[in-house]
Amino acid sequence: MMQTGTPGAKFYNEQLELLFAGETDKLIDLHYTDDAVLVSFDFTVRGKQAIKEHFGGYLKGLGGMELKSTNKFTEGPDFIFFEADVITGAYGPVTVFDSFVMRDGKITYHFTGVK
Repeated sequence: MMQTGTPGAKFYNEQLELLFAGETDKLIDLHYTDDAVLVSFDFTVRGKQAIKEHFGGYLKGLGGMELKSTNKFTEGPDFIFFEADVITGAYGPVTVFDSFVMRDGKITYHFTGVK
């Protein structure tokens, strides 16, 4: 978790808490706009309901996860961009790269990658 009290760090910490608790529907309702788009090299998911369905299946496929470290983090009034090391049950240690484009405090575009 981030120790800084900035708006982006607060958002990031809440995002992680909800993900790790498996509360993906609540996470999407609180953090994503109705027309949000989730984009990776492998898929594009459009709309809040489709993102809920995607996250539910994705987290089950990971077999649990734990944050090892947040390596890089930057934010602005309309974006958050970070790199983090995560340990998953299914794939072991991975590095995730995520960027959120924000509007009125919610994610409109979420770009994600895993290595």
